[in-house]
Amino acid sequence: MKVLIMGCGRVGSYIASTLWHDGCKVTIVDSQAESFFLLPTDMRNQGDCTIVGDGVLEEVMRRAGVVESDVFVAVTSQDNRNILATQKAKHLFGVPRVVCRIGDPMRQEVYSNLGLNVVSSTRVASNLILEAIRL
Repeated sequence: MKVLIMGCGRVGSYIASTLWHDGCKVTIVDSQAESFFLLPTDMRNQGDCTIVGDGVLEEVMRRAGVVESDVFVAVTSQDNRNILATQKAKHLFGVPRVVCRIGDPMRQEVYSNLGLNVVSSTRVASNLILEAIRL
């Protein structure tokens, strides 16, 4: 499975590392080269799995291999960028499975209705904390 991830923060680097160790072909895009230091050294040294650039731009998406990707994941800290990139991946490039992280839980339903697989990190974390409180 070929996975393209936009955002190499804590979430993106964890997802990339996990999928890479599972045998997936992973490419990760981030606008800051130093973000890639969150990836395991052996993955970073692979050379072709990291792209420095703006993952919303079509030329960067193409260079990162969006056209051949089976999955596109947008996990930056900026909701609007994640939503835009995910919509482009799905509707412009035809990526079969897209996943979009958003902080605002109110937007989750709206973008889910547009055919995006949306995960609200705020809602997930809040539900886990409430579950821990209720134990």
